[in-house]
Amino acid sequence: MSHDDETISNTSHNPHINDLIEQHLHDPKRRALLRSGTGLAALSFIGSSSALLAACGGDDDSAPAPAPAPAPAPPPPPAAPAGPARPSALSFGAVAKSTADVVTVAGGYTASVLYRLGDPIASGIPAYMNNGADAAPSFAQRAGDHHDAIEYYGLSATGTYSATSSDRGLLVMNHEAITPAFLHPAGQTIVAGARTVADEVLREFYVHGVSVIEVQRAAGAWSYKQDSAFNRRVHTLTVIEIAGPARGAPQMITKFSPTGTQTRGTINNCAHGYTPWYTYLACEENWAGYFRRVTATDNPNRTTKELTSFARYGVAGNGRELWATFTPDTADNLYGRWNTQVVGATAADDYRNVSNTYGWNVEIDPFTGAAAPKKRTAMGRIAHEGAWPAKAVVGKPVVFYMGCDSRNEYIYKYVSTAVWDAADATRGLTAGDKYLDAGKLYAAKFNADGTGNWLELTFGVGNVTAANVAYPFTDQIDVALNTRLAADAQGATKMDRPEWGAVDPLNGDVYMTLTNNTAALRPLAATDAANPRHYNDLRTNGTAQRGNPNGHIIRWRESSPEVLTFTWDIFLFGARSTIADPNINVSALTADNDFSSPDGLWFSRATNLCWVQTDDGAYTDVTNCMLLAALPGGVGDGGPRTITNTDALGATKQVQTFVGAAQGTKLRRFLVGPKDCEVTGITETPDGRTLFVNIQHPGEDTPATAIGDPTMFTSHWPEGGTARPRSATIVITKNDAGVIGI
Repeated sequence: MSHDDETISNTSHNPHINDLIEQHLHDPKRRALLRSGTGLAALSFIGSSSALLAACGGDDDSAPAPAPAPAPAPPPPPAAPAGPARPSALSFGAVAKSTADVVTVAGGYTASVLYRLGDPIASGIPAYMNNGADAAPSFAQRAGDHHDAIEYYGLSATGTYSATSSDRGLLVMNHEAITPAFLHPAGQTIVAGARTVADEVLREFYVHGVSVIEVQRAAGAWSYKQDSAFNRRVHTLTVIEIAGPARGAPQMITKFSPTGTQTRGTINNCAHGYTPWYTYLACEENWAGYFRRVTATDNPNRTTKELTSFARYGVAGNGRELWATFTPDTADNLYGRWNTQVVGATAADDYRNVSNTYGWNVEIDPFTGAAAPKKRTAMGRIAHEGAWPAKAVVGKPVVFYMGCDSRNEYIYKYVSTAVWDAADATRGLTAGDKYLDAGKLYAAKFNADGTGNWLELTFGVGNVTAANVAYPFTDQIDVALNTRLAADAQGATKMDRPEWGAVDPLNGDVYMTLTNNTAALRPLAATDAANPRHYNDLRTNGTAQRGNPNGHIIRWRESSPEVLTFTWDIFLFGARSTIADPNINVSALTADNDFSSPDGLWFSRATNLCWVQTDDGAYTDVTNCMLLAALPGGVGDGGPRTITNTDALGATKQVQTFVGAAQGTKLRRFLVGPKDCEVTGITETPDGRTLFVNIQHPGEDTPATAIGDPTMFTSHWPEGGTARPRSATIVITKNDAGVIGI
């Protein structure tokens, strides 16, 4: 996600883990137990023009805190599945940090641009002019903006899924948001706080959403097939079915769907999920900000519960792109459907409930273009960063892990009611109906002793009841719609902005990036075992950045994905390598692997390498965002650690946590992106010889007032010269045609 998109709305009083630690420390038996523990104290510049192609090698306690007790031993990892072992070393040289307006990859690799904003995906659609003049309706058949999560599905000769096809496949990717300065002739036209140009708004409707495109490799070169029958765009105007417990619920009724069974479109799709039956989950993240709801006029028409829900999700204001302000509206309410206010006699007369139809995981079948996508409401409504599956095991439930992408939000798990039947691998959305429309939701609680619990979010369980004072729940539909409030009620652990997750295919450990947090939202007193740092990351110009501006990656191990307990540690902490303080540079990062704000996370199925992508605003004085490769061990490979934090007033607090083994040369920078970009989305061919990576919003820090002066653009990638920058998918291959990274 773009690093300035999130809405902060968690005002719950859920305790941080340090509250639990304090309880432990005031228990004499536990203090004695804690005292017994052992403390620990090469390059290739790429673009679509030859000008950008080159290569070269390449709280204030005065007494010291007792050392933390060793974490409980994690359950043994499951037997490794058949397939490649993880290599013992990385084969490429580290890429240096860079602020150049290019993509830099490791020596011995070549990268090229495959699919850019505006590229046509149907016959008869002309090439993109990239000046804001392309016809708005044509964007229904063009690449969207802000390329994000991406998945490769091998394509057989008969047009079905192939687990082995590495020369022909379907790429499915999210288009999260827009950079409006470059999308229109002179940016958005706004007069007196309202949008006034219909074509601009229509263009924005289309460039959000999802792309499905056919790609192929011939003579070693990759291209996408413009006239493929598989090519498809899912966008804000696409009709989508509501599935699961909320289907037909009164809260889902709108003028568009008086039965509450459909909605139009999907928005702000960030990370994704893939299923064991080869469909794609486009996950709706910062959806709440798109809707117009003027609280002064709408609040008197709402119930107390509705107001609590709106506040918890951040539904207020005129909408980030002001879509609902355009007039006159159309007969089918293209603009008015973004106004989630009470304006009619009943819910079927307006769009008061339309925001309830967003915030879900959207299932898409890449192989069946005629099949309407489905919003899977059993998986809960949050700011979905993504949904990552555990390995499907016959006779066991299907399990997905999810992050809610906002600071101080939670980590979730979904466990299907149905158990996996391998025959369902060929049944597409029908399989989705079976596994994704009925199941249980859980939110994570990270305990101070290195253990954790999954807290059930089911109506009638714990505090998720009609007697809950903060929010009296009515039924499971209410829980699905207000998943954040259910997690508040059960006491889940607030985290430092949970984003992407990934499951290690070798040992089943689950990883989740915690991208960063601020001093206001993670003050010194609120540091805890799972979010243990509060410090100052000083920029080179002397600007202070306090809190946890560089983020970290947490991981946990379960004896089986459906169980409700786990053990955890912190795999990596982001930091500048120039900082020697082990309380900040906890992972002992060096110039070859220092990073900030981890976001994207993915395990290669071909090599089992762990790839980490960044979406950073804290370290951009030194380097653009990047992609790193890691050879992780597993939960428990490090040990307990006490971290001493210091705030702006000089107060200190010691936090006890559990830290994974230092990576050293097993973590290395592989790629650095162009100016102002986020490196996000990564997938590969089955043979591991082609890597697809998305570069999002290069040049996004260009002032809107500079749109008429190309010399003021902060980026011209990928075309170079004076061109407007474009989000794009790049293809990376090894010069010797070998497997990537090894």
